Amino acid sequence: MLEHSRRGRAGSDFRSHKTLCTMPHSVLLMTEVLVVADCWREEPDAGGVIQRAIAAAAEAVDADVRDAELAVMLTDDLGIRTLNSSWRGIDKPTNVLSFPALQPRTERQPGDAPRMLGDIAIAYETMRKEADDEQKPFDHHLSHLAVHGFLHLIGYDHEKEDEAEAMEALEQEILAQLGIPNPYADRERMD
Repeated sequence: MLEHSRRGRAGSDFRSHKTLCTMPHSVLLMTEVLVVADCWREEPDAGGVIQRAIAAAAEAVDADVRDAELAVMLTDDLGIRTLNSSWRGIDKPTNVLSFPALQPRTERQPGDAPRMLGDIAIAYETMRKEADDEQKPFDHHLSHLAVHGFLHLIGYDHEKEDEAEAMEALEQEILAQLGIPNPYADRERMD
């Protein structure tokens, strides 16, 4: 199950930890991947997987993400449980949380700092268990969570059935461009 925050931001916690990788994409979206939990050392390619997934999502959506940046924090269940409790009032771990940044009401001027889209947090243990339980490759599930989190940052939601269908269809399209099969296929076969 994919989860997210309502609106809000995790604040400076995302900026105070070691950077795994940062690189611009063709749409000039800057994604910073931060590792804050040792368990992620088991997945040294996680930063590249996230970079590719978010780049594909940024190129597929009809949203202005040029000269914008976001941060992805790779945490553990304890870290995401704390965020989930603090920001959503839900005292349990989850797989992914998104924290869209509040956007300034003024027009951007040349030379301004990049626009912040927000932050995404992904929990290793929960994500690993889901991937194993669903018999999905780890990098496929990580890509899915990164795309899902990114879509929340730019305004997509799944609170209503029609919103969920639109968001899932877009996720499937983006993941297919990465060679990743439909992550909802097993659920659809059960319906």
